Amino acid sequence: MVRAANGHVYTGISTDPQRRLVQHQRGKGARFFNRSPAIALVWQARCVDHSDALRQERAIKALAKVTKERLISQFNAELSTSASGCAAPDAGAKLEPL
Repeated sequence: MVRAANGHVYTGISTDPQRRLVQHQRGKGARFFNRSPAIALVWQARCVDHSDALRQERAIKALAKVTKERLISQFNAELSTSASGCAAPDAGAKLEPL
């Protein structure tokens, strides 16, 4: 998930989330960012394959905004307590209900 400057969250899939964030920041790709530029990658999960990624994307897009924000908060908490401090922990292949 990528946060836009206006606070909204965009959900999509990519094999390289950091590269895709830079593309969004440059105005390439999703029209979602035409009104408000991308500012940060705020959540990501590793998937088994492309089909799994599409299923997870669809499930996340169906979540309420408050639930998405909770996922983001939990992800950021995991990053801040990560031993390495520079690599995101495996966020899990499957979404668990909150």
